[in-house]
Amino acid sequence: MKKFQTHPIGIDQGETVLFSDFADGGDMWIGEGPRERRTAIRFNEPFRSVPIVQIGVALWDVDTSSALRAEVQAEGITPEGFDAVFRTWSDTRIARIRVTWTAIGEVAHEDDWDIS
Repeated sequence: MKKFQTHPIGIDQGETVLFSDFADGGDMWIGEGPRERRTAIRFNEPFRSVPIVQIGVALWDVDTSSALRAEVQAEGITPEGFDAVFRTWSDTRIARIRVTWTAIGEVAHEDDWDIS
């Protein structure tokens, strides 16, 4: 459980296309075996500490001739941003993926003192 002090709480959110491999024959569409794509996401402003990040699939365009195998995660979370990571494996064919994300955490306040 993430516990917040008495500082203000900020919520940032966004949406991004991680890849669109159908048009140009990228490896998510024509490849096989383990595949991964990472996209760096930057928050609109930094949090005071590492926020909680929730990520989910907003759009998926997939080939239905094989099983759908997919994993979406937020990795490397810092106060400034994170990596949105999509993974698939075996013979799954993914044309494109769009994700949405929400970050919740402590934010700076104009009355904060910097005594370092």
